Amino acid sequence: MGLAQSLVRAPSLPGEEQAVQDLVAARLAAMGLDTMLQPVRFDQLRTHPAFGDDGFTPDGRVNVIGRWKGTGRGRSLILNGHVDVVAAGDPALWQDPPWSGVIRDGWLYGRGSCDMKSGLAAGIMAVQVLQDLGWRPTGDLIIESVVGEESGGCGTLMTIVEGIRADAAVILEPTGLALCPVQSGALTFRLTVRGRAAHGAMRQYGVSAIEKFALLHQAILRLEHERHARNRSLLYTEPEYIAPVSIGTIKGGEWHSTVPETVVVEGRFGVFPGEPTSAARADLELRVAATAAQDDWLAEHPPRIEWFEGQFESGETMVNHPLIDALAGAHREARGIEPAIRGVSYGSDLRLFTNHAGIAAVLYGPGDVALAHAANECIRIDEVLEAVTVLAGFVEAWCGQSR
Repeated sequence: MGLAQSLVRAPSLPGEEQAVQDLVAARLAAMGLDTMLQPVRFDQLRTHPAFGDDGFTPDGRVNVIGRWKGTGRGRSLILNGHVDVVAAGDPALWQDPPWSGVIRDGWLYGRGSCDMKSGLAAGIMAVQVLQDLGWRPTGDLIIESVVGEESGGCGTLMTIVEGIRADAAVILEPTGLALCPVQSGALTFRLTVRGRAAHGAMRQYGVSAIEKFALLHQAILRLEHERHARNRSLLYTEPEYIAPVSIGTIKGGEWHSTVPETVVVEGRFGVFPGEPTSAARADLELRVAATAAQDDWLAEHPPRIEWFEGQFESGETMVNHPLIDALAGAHREARGIEPAIRGVSYGSDLRLFTNHAGIAAVLYGPGDVALAHAANECIRIDEVLEAVTVLAGFVEAWCGQSR
């Protein structure tokens, strides 16, 4: 677990991934892989339909690409993982410092331990195991350590624009070792609601933007329920949360004794598998407009919706694809049990492979995503080692078979 621990101990907030990428590059080079640093160039991505400007400077942001050249014409594979992490939040909520990489009672702790540095480490360690056994691939094996996944996927998109391709891709996200070939999408939105300021003691002469947003919020929650009633999937264990809507931030008012004249909220709007992002946006825009039309103030002062930063489409690989069969077989052989096959409700880089590169992809890795983005983020070490065993068997089967 030394590699995973080292990666966790290298802070890698968006735009600050260089230190951890240097560690990855050094490890891949030491393994004899053809290793390169790939600059992430927004000027090359802006015209791509999947690009979303995440607001972080692209200067100095790099992917690390390691290629193990195959000996023949076998099937090729990408093992993909991201090193960017979300902010740690209040340090007082952490039992240990967020970047400690502490190992305690069989768990590795720290920001990024679950999402998803341990998954990336498991992929690298699986390749190291095969090398130590003297095995060589027939088809090319590519390890991608990318940036920018948390805020739109600029890193993986760069690999696609630069022409890196394979017959399949495994994205080492924390799935609890379930095979996840389907992902929902997620669209980031900003909703601005206007009111009219007045002294709090004379509130009858003002219009509270907070109260007007409350009307809209209830309408949005009803829309979420209605959308789930008409969109079902057997791959989701919680059918009422396939494409959740969540308000993440709310800012309103200027003074405690002033009726607030403006509220700005930001959130994520879920996209169902197979649903065009344009249709999802239209659903929210129409519901907000219809709700505003029923209120005298909002009808004259319509709320404004903006779509910004992460605009994740949904993505899907068919469950009967050879990739799914082969990975399920490796899981079965290594663990002695059938793998769960299910969809996930969050956006990921899977949709970039399936929608924009024509590459079958699946999410598969150690860790419980419920522990990601939280204080005291952690991952069970035994599960990481199980992932190494499964991935080594899968890579051997997939990249060792001639076409």
